[in-house]
Amino acid sequence: MLKSLIGTIAGATMLLVGAAQAQQKVKIGCTATADCASAMVAIDQGIFKRLGLDAEMVLIGINSNIPAALLSNSIQIGGPTATVFLQAADGGLGLVGVAGASVMTPPTNQVVTAFVRNGLTLTKPTDFIGKKVGAPGFGAYLHVLFVKWLMDNGVDPAKVNFVEVTFPTMSDILRSGAVDVVLSGEPIVTRMLNAGIGTVGVRYVAELGRNDPIIIYAASRSWAAQNPQLVSAFRAGIREAAQIVNTDPDKASESIARFTRQQMELVRASPRNHSDPALTGNMLRWWVTVMTQQNLLQGNLDLSKLILE
Repeated sequence: MLKSLIGTIAGATMLLVGAAQAQQKVKIGCTATADCASAMVAIDQGIFKRLGLDAEMVLIGINSNIPAALLSNSIQIGGPTATVFLQAADGGLGLVGVAGASVMTPPTNQVVTAFVRNGLTLTKPTDFIGKKVGAPGFGAYLHVLFVKWLMDNGVDPAKVNFVEVTFPTMSDILRSGAVDVVLSGEPIVTRMLNAGIGTVGVRYVAELGRNDPIIIYAASRSWAAQNPQLVSAFRAGIREAAQIVNTDPDKASESIARFTRQQMELVRASPRNHSDPALTGNMLRWWVTVMTQQNLLQGNLDLSKLILE
């Protein structure tokens, strides 16, 4: 009788633990960008829920804040740019990549711009010397590539004044004259053009012509180790949702507009980066080279250990 009772209690406890794990909330943090569209779609289309993942999107103002949010457990999975992720890992933060989110493509490289306020004409690298440039996170994708573009064209980036600005505030801060330029993409660029705030200066990412990862999904190494089932469900959901993002623009646009709070017509009219759930250490190698040139990395990263197998 006692053994039977103990067995019953143990079985009930295991069921309760399993139910608690199944219902555990997973917060996914991204900036107001379409690059995390696969996570947005996986939530809106019920993919995560079907896989037993209770997921919620969390809007993060600046991409470089995502590693700290992961380590504080404010979010469990985040979408840092490849550059922010590598800087965090280089600094000793215990992060691990769990899936790919987006990669550069020729059509979408065209939509990234250095957008210039009215009253200025900045069309070549030397024009930006002495100007104040707003970037959505130091060491983030748009910032690192702009510095790469300057260096490739013989301009010392130290002669450009960089400040951090969030995507939602770019229009207002540019209109106020607090910065001369913002580094941005669609649909924000079209919205600023329609508002008559300024003009496109240069399409610097198109000139670089790369197809490397932009945003990756990452987690704290400790959380990933403690929650392998949740990570597995997340990866499966991202793989399924990525196909929808790449083939069903209506569903993708609905999710992007809802999360980023952008107008639907602008989201639909904007090319979006290809959603690619694949992620290997080797895919980050070009970024390591670029960031080392900019003195953004100090150590020798073992890329094979930065991605969860």
